[in-house]
Amino acid sequence: MTPPLNERIVLNSRPTGLPRPENFRLEQERAPTPADGQVLLQILYLSLDPYMRGRMDDAQSYAKPVEVGAVMEGGTVARVVASRHDGFAPGDVVLSHSGWQRYALDDGSNLRKLDPAAAPVSTALGVLGMPGFTAWAGLLQIGRPQPGETVVVAAASGAVGSAVGQIARIHGARAVGIAGGPEKCAFVRDVLGFDAVIDHRAPDFVAQLAAACPGGIDVYFENVGGKVFDAVFPLLNDFARVPVCGLISQYNELPQAAPGPDRLALLMRDMLKKSLTVRGFIQREFAALRPAFLQEAQAWIADGRLRYREDIVEGLANAPAAFVDLLQGRNFGKLVVKIAD
Repeated sequence: MTPPLNERIVLNSRPTGLPRPENFRLEQERAPTPADGQVLLQILYLSLDPYMRGRMDDAQSYAKPVEVGAVMEGGTVARVVASRHDGFAPGDVVLSHSGWQRYALDDGSNLRKLDPAAAPVSTALGVLGMPGFTAWAGLLQIGRPQPGETVVVAAASGAVGSAVGQIARIHGARAVGIAGGPEKCAFVRDVLGFDAVIDHRAPDFVAQLAAACPGGIDVYFENVGGKVFDAVFPLLNDFARVPVCGLISQYNELPQAAPGPDRLALLMRDMLKKSLTVRGFIQREFAALRPAFLQEAQAWIADGRLRYREDIVEGLANAPAAFVDLLQGRNFGKLVVKIAD
């Protein structure tokens, strides 16, 4: 039997600023054949996430960059189509990390079987996957919201931010979201049930945020940076906690610093004066807590307290354009590429 044709998107060159089409290259080759202890996966869904922009740079970070000519990395949901591994059989649906391609080999060591009857399998890349766990762990382990406190989250309509606000409310806190545009703001307020939502594009954004947080801000879940952080920082209360999850507004400027005044001294002064906790984190630090997260999140989805939205793009070839849109805030919900049925 002739192996199926594999399509894969590789990093063609390192971008300067916002990625462009020429930074990606679509290649075709025959899918590999599994050896003993391996499985051949057919990718069903590919997750697109902001962290991927950092992997495109040859810069020191918490993970190695993608090499030029290598497959772009990313989380995936896949089906086992051939197996020489005792733990997996053809037809099994698994969570994997196979990247931007149609087929991949895996030794099974990092695969997790999924139950398609329990939830749509795409949710393993979103609300029940890395983004949902990032929200749960960052908020509860670092933010530690208390009943009656005010939690503000940037990118509140996105995969992480939408979960942060809802989990804050489940724990008795007041959730204030920041999103871009009337449609996203309406979703955050009317569907997700945040207590307030502010459009960061509004000309009086700073004043609106202050009015929505009359008692100040106790927890700020940082996904964006830039002007949103500038508006939030003066409102932080004494002993406020700031889990730093992402800085999407600045990813295309790094690794070089953006031009402008050096405000580090003022930032450090206020961190000292207000006894702030500002803590960057990567979700894998809390990997041991993942079973507890899944148990709680599945129950919250079942009883309607945790809602989600997916933005599904059809076709692997459309992944680069969708990724660029993600970096510019054009997606609406968890961005997933559907590659196969």
